[in-house]
Amino acid sequence: DLTWFKQRTGTNSLALFDTVRGNSNPNGFSSNSAAASFDWTGIFKGHTSTGFTVGTDNAVNANGNTYVAWNWKANGSGSTDTSGDIDAVVSANQTAGFSIVTWTATGSNTATVPHGLGVTPEIIFYKSRSTSGNWNTWTTAIDGSNDSLLLNTTGAKSDNSGIYGNLTSSVFPNWGLGNGITMVAYCFASKPSFSKVGIYTGNGNASGPFIFTGFKPAWLMAKRTDATAYWTMFDNKRSPFNEVNKELYANEANAESTSYKVDFLSNGFKFRNTGNDVNNNAATYLYMAFAESPFKTSNAH
Repeated sequence: DLTWFKQRTGTNSLALFDTVRGNSNPNGFSSNSAAASFDWTGIFKGHTSTGFTVGTDNAVNANGNTYVAWNWKANGSGSTDTSGDIDAVVSANQTAGFSIVTWTATGSNTATVPHGLGVTPEIIFYKSRSTSGNWNTWTTAIDGSNDSLLLNTTGAKSDNSGIYGNLTSSVFPNWGLGNGITMVAYCFASKPSFSKVGIYTGNGNASGPFIFTGFKPAWLMAKRTDATAYWTMFDNKRSPFNEVNKELYANEANAESTSYKVDFLSNGFKFRNTGNDVNNNAATYLYMAFAESPFKTSNAH
């Protein structure tokens, strides 16, 4: 229900598509851009029961180019949820701790929007669809308070406690978003043996800290929160074996690079070199990880 993909061998932007915003006329977003959604009909042709279909544009299917796509299952096109102050279309997969939400903003700071997870999300990426605007990232994972980052920039986190209200097991706030602006949010909560949102502290050493997740990761994104840094992404399809050393950046259209090395271990991950984006001494990093072998079948469980 959500596909996030990138041309590995070129500098076309990253793009995100979801089934809630529609398959018949797919509207994409770039995580490295603040632009409003754009029509990619004929380029990304939509999700199917077994995958997705693309056209011939260089961004998705240039001859001889390589691509990567990361995919999450929600609950199809979703349904209207009236349990908050603002009605929303919600597609939620509570088992996986993931939901897609669309709503029309009202200008209120604290009016509530339902998210459908049944537990409090630890991180939410939200974006204006009808106007340009940054990819806001709201998280409680860094220190328990309400912090924000921008997915399309390198900026450090800011503390927004006491401004917009709190996340709960059923709703998030409208965050003061302008009246009439159409919005989308991708919400995530950790699930044992499947996913983990958390933080770690870098040691600035070529033998980086070991981060326990409770599973062997298949996908990892890390972002330094106390200073500027890239949102750095790794996966086990582009790098099937340790050391995992092929990264892309959520906030940059750069081609794939090999600046960093990380081991995906049976119960966590460990960086194998230093660098501002993943392992500076005493720096704080936010991460999201998803399991290679999820749930009770995980070798690490």
